Amino acid sequence: MLLITRKSGESVRIPESSLVAGKVVPAAPARRRGPAASYEELARVASRAWRPVESERLGEWELRAAAGFTRRANSVLPLGDPGIPLDEALDVVRRWYGDRGLPAYVQTATGAEGTQELLCAELERRGWVREVTAELWVGALAPVADRVAAEKVVLSREADEAWLSRYQRKGVSEVALRVLGSGPSVWFASVPGADGPAAIGRCVVDGRWASFAAVEVDPALRRQGLATTVMAALAGRALEEGASAAWLQVEEENAGARALYAGMGFGAHHAYHHYREPAAPGDGR
Repeated sequence: MLLITRKSGESVRIPESSLVAGKVVPAAPARRRGPAASYEELARVASRAWRPVESERLGEWELRAAAGFTRRANSVLPLGDPGIPLDEALDVVRRWYGDRGLPAYVQTATGAEGTQELLCAELERRGWVREVTAELWVGALAPVADRVAAEKVVLSREADEAWLSRYQRKGVSEVALRVLGSGPSVWFASVPGADGPAAIGRCVVDGRWASFAAVEVDPALRRQGLATTVMAALAGRALEEGASAAWLQVEEENAGARALYAGMGFGAHHAYHHYREPAAPGDGR
């Protein structure tokens, strides 16, 4: 009898006499562009790492709100069919956000299998305006953790006042703190400095994935490896929790961050966009 392993991973036995021809299939080459992942998997993981304070389902769409703190937490995540015709769904979306005093945004994506080029085109045809485009990058986690931590990094489960003093968004509200602290396993990192943290970062561990965000460095101390130090410390903790892959979001125009992340082995997986509802007549927008 011969033991054959199918592509699915299932092993079966067949009589040797039934074999006509065969060959040994070599192992797949190592991926150079980060871990394999579908758009939907990453979209759901990214959503869990930055939760709104209020959400509601519309079919397979999720309406998310957090008092206006970041578009990601205040936009529709449309992963499938809303269950009603598109125009009706968009009317529901506009009313839902209008009731909360917020503009309506829809988050879409392009550039990967299963993304939403058709929805983008339909939104644009209806006058929705693309305001923001960024990219989601992925990479292996272990190489990030292997980086040498040149400075002492303090890890915490909460964003304290010192951490918030370095965070780019000033005057953080209670709602913002809830969003920052949301996620399956959240860690905050800081490198102590003379006048507050020299650098900070945030990581959310979710199964095999670890996300990096809010990596900020004192402008006077940039280009000294502090961002790498913060990410290495967070990656090490994520590895201890069982993660093996990493993702982060970076804006198209942030050349410095893109160079840093590319040097760590990250690469673009897809682009995501936020479409804002068209201006109503007479509202001044």
